[in-house]
Amino acid sequence: MNNANFDKSLGEQINALKKEKQPERDLWTGIELAISKETHESDLFKTNSGRKQFQWVAGIAFLGLVGWLTFSPQVELLTGDDLVASLSAQHEQQKHELLVKLQSQPALTENWQDQLAELDDAANAIKLALENDPNNMALLKMLQSVHQQQISLIERVHSPKWSQI
Repeated sequence: MNNANFDKSLGEQINALKKEKQPERDLWTGIELAISKETHESDLFKTNSGRKQFQWVAGIAFLGLVGWLTFSPQVELLTGDDLVASLSAQHEQQKHELLVKLQSQPALTENWQDQLAELDDAANAIKLALENDPNNMALLKMLQSVHQQQISLIERVHSPKWSQI
């Protein structure tokens, strides 16, 4: 079927549809119920006892919020250079621990340290770019990706032959 016939057929089918659709049941009872419930709830706050209850609950909630903010530990968000330094330090520690853990296992390839050095160079280039734009999310994600590639490389190179497919 070509486009002209399809458009014509579709237009005829649309024109054949009913223009007005009636609800399957009477909707006014639900609307009346909702309006009367709203009115009853608003009347509760118009009375003195309702207003006093609301003020009492609001006061307790306010004191609870102040107490929680006072005694909760403050989380310090790292941004910019501090974030880059923290990510790098965390990665170096993780990489060092992994290398120490796997040092007794033989490497499956000879040039894995060259590949690790290339990834280090890539991470240093990204860190250099982050010095000019420390909050660039794309660069931060690239740095995390390079770090993850290093960890994956170390794990794959030192995985036993029997676990490889």
